[in-house]
Amino acid sequence: MKKFRRRIAFASGALVLALAAVWGAGGALSASVNHHIAPPPPALNAQTVQFDGVSGWYAPAAGQQCALLLHGVRSDRTSMIKRALFLQKSGYSSLLIDLQGHGETQGEQITFGYRESDNVKSAIAYLRTQRQCAKVAIIGVSLGGAASLLGQSPASADVYVLEAVYPNIEQAVSNRLSMRLGALGEWLTPLLTAQIPLRLGVSLDELRPEFAIKHITAPVLIITGTEDQHTTLTESQHLFDNAPEPKFLWLVKGAHHQDFHEYAPEEYESRVTRFLEQSLY
Repeated sequence: MKKFRRRIAFASGALVLALAAVWGAGGALSASVNHHIAPPPPALNAQTVQFDGVSGWYAPAAGQQCALLLHGVRSDRTSMIKRALFLQKSGYSSLLIDLQGHGETQGEQITFGYRESDNVKSAIAYLRTQRQCAKVAIIGVSLGGAASLLGQSPASADVYVLEAVYPNIEQAVSNRLSMRLGALGEWLTPLLTAQIPLRLGVSLDELRPEFAIKHITAPVLIITGTEDQHTTLTESQHLFDNAPEPKFLWLVKGAHHQDFHEYAPEEYESRVTRFLEQSLY
């Protein structure tokens, strides 16, 4: 009987520790990553801007077409500098922002695109009213792409370029856990996703870009890596299938969940520039 009680006590203690570890992991995944951003590179000729609590850089160009550049999770505006430089050469002004909880835009927690969507809408309003942009394109990477779709409605862009955007938060968490923990990851997924409404005040249904994309009213280019395990090819195809026409899909052969511009710079610039020219003019 004593052995049995010891086993029960040991199992109970192990369960409590495991649940505490999962709760701690949930907190770490949604923790803000605010930090100081160094000045922009001189080649960008960018001005530091702030509006509605959002920090960013505005890089002007000769034309009246503008691009809003949105970074991925746990990154910041600096990851979009190379995109801004090539767009600038093509005549597009760029606004590079830090999404809430990232870089210099304050935020208590990362919300996987939900509260970040307010930053996107504020940025588009800034471009249209303060910079008199005739047309606004969004180029959103992962979290940035999700933020352009989520919220009460998608952001009112004239064209979207969405890179490696997750379809729904449950699948996104499951993929990442399974990559690291195998079959155990699927078992742990509900324990992590159940924390989202408790921690963030956001329901799981509010974190479904696969549904939100049905409501966009502008051309969209979806880009995905054929070897991406974070957002799989099947999931990106599903996102593409749900998008209204006109829509285009570029499968980046051999790419994982990474910076597609860095992976294939010449092809990226050619495809994105051609898509913007066809869609905005």
